[in-house]
Amino acid sequence: MTVLKTNLADYPVTKAMKDGRVTSDLVTLDFCGPPQAHNGFKAMIREGAFDCGELAIVTLLQAKIYGKPWVALPIPVNGRFQHHCAGFNREFGHLDPKDIEGKRVGVRSYAQTTGLWIRGILQHEYGVDLDKVTWCKVGEGHLLEYTDPANVEQLPKGSDIGQMMLDGELAATLQGVDLPKDPRVQYLVPEPFEAAKDWYAREGVVCINHMFVVHERLSREQPEVVREIFRMLVESRELTEGGVPAVYPPIGLEANRKGIQLAIDWAYEQKIIPRKVEVDELFDDVTAALGA
Repeated sequence: MTVLKTNLADYPVTKAMKDGRVTSDLVTLDFCGPPQAHNGFKAMIREGAFDCGELAIVTLLQAKIYGKPWVALPIPVNGRFQHHCAGFNREFGHLDPKDIEGKRVGVRSYAQTTGLWIRGILQHEYGVDLDKVTWCKVGEGHLLEYTDPANVEQLPKGSDIGQMMLDGELAATLQGVDLPKDPRVQYLVPEPFEAAKDWYAREGVVCINHMFVVHERLSREQPEVVREIFRMLVESRELTEGGVPAVYPPIGLEANRKGIQLAIDWAYEQKIIPRKVEVDELFDDVTAALGA
């Protein structure tokens, strides 16, 4: 029995794996990562603290660029529309998306996946010139080799970007579910949930947040274990209580190709990666065939 240190958070689609309804005779997944998986990404990439688990798609792209030994499985474990992930305090005046040009906007880190998606939406759907915004970050990126663009400002340690937005120190923030639960907060994208539906009708893409990855050594030396992990992920998804949401990232390389390509294109445009990678570079012969 192979035991693998695994960084995987609790999601409806992974619950059956974590509560013991989905098991394996080949592999035991030791769910030893932090409750919020993103808090384990740095240790995963820099220290090899885990054998497998979820990884933000932006971190995966950077890992591939900088030669880190991780291989994706073609199954997102987390994804959503991102149009609602930017907010501002209406008490300081109304903001349309382009109004953030020339202003300071808070982000957890510049290379955060939520930031990638909502910035791309602001640029491509609303004409925002991202280079004219000062992006004020609290955290650092997951890879030592990565350097933020020149228009990124490091905030003092311990800064609360949500509170800074409420206080008027920041014009807006990109925070996703962490937007302050305050009646003064208004979405930067007008009617974001309707806008997301319209976007999906045109693009057919649900923004991927996290993919499942394995160390390349595991895929090379124990491909049967990698296939078994994929089976468990698929079976756990099938056992999602209430069913998988109708709009959710799909399974399989080809089904996800457009969404991954969009992440690559936008990451390059936003100077998060120094060159474009090919979608197929993120997979190997073992994982590319999964779900086909």
